[in-house]
Amino acid sequence: MKSPSLILVAILFWVPVEKAFAQTNDDQKTLRVFIFAGQSNMVGSDSKVQDIKRFPPYAGLEEAQENVKFVYCLGRENKKRSDGWEALAPVNNIVGPELSFARKVSRHIKAPIAIIKVAAGGTHLGGDWNPDEPIGFKMYPLALETIRQALADLDKRKIKYRLEGFMWHQGENDMFNKDYMPNYGKNLKNFLAKWRRDLKTPNLKFYIGELNTKTIWGMDLRPRMYAISLGQREVTNSDPRAEYVPTSHVGAEIGRPVGLHYHYGTLGQLQHGENYATAYLRTIGVQFNKLRLLKTWPYKKSSPIKLFIMAGHRNMEGERAFVQELKTLKAHNHKALLEDNPNIAFKYDLGGSYKVSNGWEPLGLTDYYDTFGPELSFARTIAAKESGNIAIAKFTHSGSQIIDWTPEGSMAKSRHLYPKFVQFVKESVQELISKGHAVEVAGIFYHVGENDMSFHPYRRDAAKRVQAIVNQSRKDLAMPKLKWYVSQQPPTDVERLNKLDVVADFAKVAAVDPNFIHLKTFNLPPQEKMLVITTKGIVRLGEAIAAVYLNNK
Repeated sequence: MKSPSLILVAILFWVPVEKAFAQTNDDQKTLRVFIFAGQSNMVGSDSKVQDIKRFPPYAGLEEAQENVKFVYCLGRENKKRSDGWEALAPVNNIVGPELSFARKVSRHIKAPIAIIKVAAGGTHLGGDWNPDEPIGFKMYPLALETIRQALADLDKRKIKYRLEGFMWHQGENDMFNKDYMPNYGKNLKNFLAKWRRDLKTPNLKFYIGELNTKTIWGMDLRPRMYAISLGQREVTNSDPRAEYVPTSHVGAEIGRPVGLHYHYGTLGQLQHGENYATAYLRTIGVQFNKLRLLKTWPYKKSSPIKLFIMAGHRNMEGERAFVQELKTLKAHNHKALLEDNPNIAFKYDLGGSYKVSNGWEPLGLTDYYDTFGPELSFARTIAAKESGNIAIAKFTHSGSQIIDWTPEGSMAKSRHLYPKFVQFVKESVQELISKGHAVEVAGIFYHVGENDMSFHPYRRDAAKRVQAIVNQSRKDLAMPKLKWYVSQQPPTDVERLNKLDVVADFAKVAAVDPNFIHLKTFNLPPQEKMLVITTKGIVRLGEAIAAVYLNNK
């Protein structure tokens, strides 16, 4: 261990190697140093290292990444610190976003990377992280000291480095302070300025992570969450060296009892780390949207097309259905789903526009976290029975609630999906018409919002809200008899919620609307966790909703 006096001397005389920062990918030898900071979701709270094996795309991240240097200081009262630079590995049996971030970045650049992480749950930007008058756990001076110590050690070893990016995930605790919440944007702007000053890196790029709105807090505390979001966007919209990193679409673990709070859990942490990596790599010119355009248009000139619209939340998106698991399913015919189908045109808008197709693509895997949705097995089932042309357009947001899809939306205007969804359908139809085809919208296939089932006010209003979406969409699309196929999995089984018979509520809507087809998908394979359908179940869901269409067309 270094003596305190030596550390103090190192800090006092520390001067960053990188004086004129610029994000490029030209220098492949200089160590690129990333800072990760924030509160509990940056720590990795409520995640488990042993759960990594449940998520095939992230296999191996439980092991140390020997090629990545790591310094950390985690926690409030009882801090967990590294002994100087170590190999990157999980700390305290939890999973932070730095694990998947480092692996993805390392796979796309040749330069060595290092991560300095300082985070503690339950800390405020307005107080603990305040650069001018820190209070409480005084996280700003603690982080500054930790960073300076780590960089001074690199200087001592004569390792050339540059500060490459600052990943920030925080804001939940500021929601509950009457002064901090409305001033989050102002405080964040000052926070960024002081870091650039204190680290003598005036062009340091910041990546600001969106709060986890997929949870109860995203529903019950929506106005407060939205206030923090507005503050974050205020900064990222005005600062060219600050970028907003969406997270509302990533996984959120649900346990028993409901367990919907504000933490991502293991899958969400791993996907969020990928989001940070994608944002950074895009900054230095690495692109990920592979062109999957149809080589030839699959339909004869002037031939009619049936267009199927798929819409919904986490399970229609396919949050927990992994390509790697699809490869191993016993049903031999499932392997065919892995191949692009150039006979079916496919376009999509996933995760609230986090992943958007390049026009019409062949139906197939979209490279979206190595996941897929029910559209693959749905299309195969339809194509086996339908002789004509079919096309599929998919619009989903796994982090949304039903209220986000209603015509009026909620006070969180940035989460309002209805106008975007209707426009997506209109554009999909018009694009096919412009190619000379007569288009029949065969139906909208909507899987009920699972998060809504876990929160009393949202569960109570779920059927009424879906009915409002259906009615208005028929008007706005000028399709008064447009069929909606609304599928529903067993609702969350929690005693305090079971008094609300949401299945019966949807059945009542279907009873008075002949073009509202209600499907109870209650025979899917058992779910590993509440709400989330896994790989085999997603394949079965696609087959089930296709069968209902074929029986009701």
